[in-house]
Amino acid sequence: MPLAVCATPIGNLDDVTLRVLAELRDADLVLCEDTRRSRILLERHQIAARLLSYHRHNEAARTDEVVSRLVRGERVALVSDAGLPGVNDPGARLVAAALSEGLPVTVLPGPSAVETALVASGLVDERYQFLGYLPRRARELRALAAQLVGWSQPVVAFESARRLPGSLAALAGEMPNRPGAVCRELTKRFEEVVRGTLSELAERFAEPPKGEITLVLGVGIQPKGGEIGDDAVGAVAELVAAGVSRRQAVDLVVRLTGAPRNALYRSSL
Repeated sequence: MPLAVCATPIGNLDDVTLRVLAELRDADLVLCEDTRRSRILLERHQIAARLLSYHRHNEAARTDEVVSRLVRGERVALVSDAGLPGVNDPGARLVAAALSEGLPVTVLPGPSAVETALVASGLVDERYQFLGYLPRRARELRALAAQLVGWSQPVVAFESARRLPGSLAALAGEMPNRPGAVCRELTKRFEEVVRGTLSELAERFAEPPKGEITLVLGVGIQPKGGEIGDDAVGAVAELVAAGVSRRQAVDLVVRLTGAPRNALYRSSL
């Protein structure tokens, strides 16, 4: 029997496909990131199933056991707490192990916080970049923010509500005028999508909100070098000559032009 990778709702328990429900009913074993979370979904749809935990802390030890069950012909379904296993959730290791043994793997698609947030943000483009969770360390986050200045496509990332204010402040420091959206509690009762520039979003979320967060950055508006870049550097030089500190001068020009902060500071030296 194949390993069935099953996408589950990202919030609303009714956002589950008929194929996934049928697979969960027929499975000999359902692997869950958190058995308590999965049991809520199963009980909502009146499904009785044998559950076994499979998460990032035990997936290395559990993978061989599960592959052995598949070899013996057991029907195994894999779910995560929300969305599709294997994408920023446990599952990729098991899929690779099953395929290496020549075992069939089938994927049952369903809800995705990434695509839902991207469409809800109104910032869709032909291509986009998914970052997973933003870095926790301030230094790594600042480095990523500086790197994102040069990315022209939309960006989607996950962030905890607790770290959201600091992350927005770091991103706004490099790209204050870049459009973005904070998507909170998608598909749930208190769903909220707040749109604006990164500086506006940083001000709006100066305190941590409640719920699960998906962050979308729109297409960046980049200075086109030459004349525009020279004007920004020249404006900094004039402010410094007038007695404004270089850091304050750079901050002011960044707010007015959207120029990347670090690059402008270096160019002004």
